[in-house]
Amino acid sequence: MINSECVELAVFGDLPVVTLPGRGFRAIADWPGRIEVPQDVDARAWRVSCPRREGPAFTELFARFLTTVDTKKVRALILGNWISGWGRDVDAATAYAPLVAAADRFPDLTALFLGDIEQRDSEISWIFQSDLAPLLAAFPKLTHFGVRGGQGLAWEARAYPGLRELTFQSGGLPPAVVRAVGASDFPDLTDLELYLGDSEYFGGSEVEDLAAILDGARLPALRYLGLRDDENADATAAAVAHAPIVARLEVLDLSLGTLGDEGVAALLAGQPLTHLKKLDLHHHFISEQMQQRLREALPGVEVDLSDPQEEEELDEDETYRYVAVSE
Repeated sequence: MINSECVELAVFGDLPVVTLPGRGFRAIADWPGRIEVPQDVDARAWRVSCPRREGPAFTELFARFLTTVDTKKVRALILGNWISGWGRDVDAATAYAPLVAAADRFPDLTALFLGDIEQRDSEISWIFQSDLAPLLAAFPKLTHFGVRGGQGLAWEARAYPGLRELTFQSGGLPPAVVRAVGASDFPDLTDLELYLGDSEYFGGSEVEDLAAILDGARLPALRYLGLRDDENADATAAAVAHAPIVARLEVLDLSLGTLGDEGVAALLAGQPLTHLKKLDLHHHFISEQMQQRLREALPGVEVDLSDPQEEEELDEDETYRYVAVSE
């Protein structure tokens, strides 16, 4: 999986990423010319991204990309920062429209990431996403798909044959999207990663929203499940403890959220987890005593308990846990 924790991707679709036009870009006249464009097109993942808030619009940069790179050889593509000037209200549909229009020029495209935008350019909750249906319909051969940002995001519940890795990175994934993913058929999907996030940033999924995913009937090939960045991590862990899908997983990832002793106790009391290769719980609120119990119960499993957190005190009688990725 990507597992980048919302930083700019360095590898995508198992290929090293090259960015055009690049950080040194100053004017559209420099491309082509001063910008060095690698010629081994099929050996790279290509990211088109506005390098600064000032400068040409993303659509102008993408048009230049189409005339500079032999897109018939592009296998992996990343649409990066589409915010130029102060146009923060530009949504993903506006950014991806030229790609959809040029879909026939990308016959070998199998990996696509939408919204690889870092915090220095936009907080993750400020990224204006869109309905993904037109984009995914234009590229039915995709095996890898990822998206960053939850505001305005929509997912069509249907069959996605051939898709093997699916990632949603957000400060809050809309519960409607979670339910639509659960209602979709993924016969070949091996990796599913959801940043569930915070209800104050468009998230707020409850266990009921995850029910179809945890059942696993539409995910027969799944081996990695990431229910990450979850403000309801203890409740999710209690549901996971009895979920049918867990028995066939190799990696269970409940990291970046608010998991504490209650959630771990539920995991320990539930179905066996000794078949897992890895249990990722990093960024957690688990006591040292419970951490030790977990390690002793899973001696052959790689258990990541790094990055322990401390609850914040709101007043004498109330504490607060926070997810790693929200705003």
